[in-house]
Amino acid sequence: MLTEFKEFAFGGNLVDVAVGLVMALALTALVGSLIEHVIMPIIGIIFGEPSFDGALVLTINESEIRIGSFLTAVVTFLAVAFAVFFFIVRPYRSYRAGIEAGSEEPVPPAEDIELLRTIAANTAK
Repeated sequence: MLTEFKEFAFGGNLVDVAVGLVMALALTALVGSLIEHVIMPIIGIIFGEPSFDGALVLTINESEIRIGSFLTAVVTFLAVAFAVFFFIVRPYRSYRAGIEAGSEEPVPPAEDIELLRTIAANTAK
């Protein structure tokens, strides 16, 4: 049972997933900071406030509906998804395609196979 667990825990797929998760979390923090500290303040200038989070707030009976905060979260999600796709998923797919393409042995053309059969038949006589 310990051997099976070791194979599972340290197998290639689990390690790949762990590395991908760590990279995605680091990339999420980086993109989140870019959105929060650079892009959203620029968008907030349009609404006359230093942050987009404070813009578009509906107040009804002392309850606040923060549409600006939600839009910030949407922009952050889209930017992180874009970055993860282009910096992690696409390179990984290319890497895996290269490995899979390299593992297949090339099949010789039909005329080469026929020539080899002829040579083998002549040398066997």
